[in-house]
Amino acid sequence: MKNNVRIIAGQWRSRQIHFTDSVGLRPTPARVRETLFNWLQDNIINSRCLDLYAGSGALGFEAISRGAKCVWQVEENLQVCRQLHENTVNLGAQSQVKIVQNEVLRFLGQTDTEPFNVVFIDPPFAKNLAVPTCQWLEDKGWLAAQAKIYVEVEFTLVLEGIPQNWQPLKHKTAGEVGYYLFQRG
Repeated sequence: MKNNVRIIAGQWRSRQIHFTDSVGLRPTPARVRETLFNWLQDNIINSRCLDLYAGSGALGFEAISRGAKCVWQVEENLQVCRQLHENTVNLGAQSQVKIVQNEVLRFLGQTDTEPFNVVFIDPPFAKNLAVPTCQWLEDKGWLAAQAKIYVEVEFTLVLEGIPQNWQPLKHKTAGEVGYYLFQRG
């Protein structure tokens, strides 16, 4: 079964992206995305974005729609990656979106690239992947000097062990979701 998420703003405003039912896949709600991109409005234009645990791709596609230079979407599930590719083609974004089918920590441990300005981390709930992902991003050199890092987790999770040089900028909850914005210092 296919589900839809609407892009909120930018060049693809009101366009729908589709996603396949998959265990643990829960697109970031529209009101949370709206808040997040209000927080990031001065950081998205021409940025290099990394969308980890991409799922529906809503965060990455929203970033491109709002002027990001490129986004890498990393997702383990092959069917979900196929849908990300289909959405990329439907939006005509093949030159801006790179889809990587891999387990996120494996990907972070082996790939070498230019640092990213904005990173989205939205792992499946109840798997305790957020903090290790943050640590790997920092330890493996994935982040630009003043990178912004968005983390979305279950609201009951305490984010202990975030890299010490990351400054918390914003935090909110919405329903079952706790979401945070950090800046690398």
